[in-house]
Amino acid sequence: MADNENGEAQKTTMMHSSILRVIEDKKNINQKLSCIKHKIGIYSAKGGVGKTTVAVNTAFMLNSMGYKVGLIDADIDCPNTLMFLGIKGTFSDEYPLKPVEKDGVKIVSTSMFVDDVKKPIIWRGPLVAKMIREFLDNTDWGQLDYLIIDLPPGTSDAPLSIIQLLSLDGFVLVTTPRHIAAVNTIRSGMMAKRLGVAVLGVVENMSDGTGSGGEEVARELGCELIGKVTANKLFGEMSDSGMVPVQHDEHVKREFEAIIKKIGF
Repeated sequence: MADNENGEAQKTTMMHSSILRVIEDKKNINQKLSCIKHKIGIYSAKGGVGKTTVAVNTAFMLNSMGYKVGLIDADIDCPNTLMFLGIKGTFSDEYPLKPVEKDGVKIVSTSMFVDDVKKPIIWRGPLVAKMIREFLDNTDWGQLDYLIIDLPPGTSDAPLSIIQLLSLDGFVLVTTPRHIAAVNTIRSGMMAKRLGVAVLGVVENMSDGTGSGGEEVARELGCELIGKVTANKLFGEMSDSGMVPVQHDEHVKREFEAIIKKIGF
């Protein structure tokens, strides 16, 4: 009995020290990022719903409204934000990390550190979490009004690391009109709520009037559908050419302006 009790005591002590480390890490990172006013994750457990499209256009819309904005591509093993923005070339190897800039928006992505974007980044969970920590803890962001974080799909290492290490204002969830996308997006919203992170609202991307995925997510999570982004072939064409739609299309600009106003900061 005594041996069992000692084992339980050791287990409890180990668990407590682990929790204390997490608390200390979060405290240190948030002190370093105290010069950033708002931190918003763009998220869905479903891939292919357009999280990067929403993240990039939200960041550049905020920038056009006069705010200082940073953008993290937290899809560590499949980064594509720099390709969306047409950013190529050799990047700084200084430390702390220096974000690249486009039109005043500061961006970090693992594609800054690979010499060929076609090469796979084959990392296990601990390395993914370490890279996210570098983006948060060891990047020279300067003064920002908003830090937008483009999350990968799923409910595992990357989103958990962001939630664990960063005091977020909340997540904007992205779905399409399709039911299966809505079900997966509901999963991500439930995870966020379970871990104490606010759901700021839902964006229905690729909206074509044939489904109600956005309404389904909002209803199930008890949050607001803050906007619909109309299905538009310009998104693919502009992304392929490194152009940001909110900078070139008035209709897209109005859609994202309305979304930002609904977020409410």
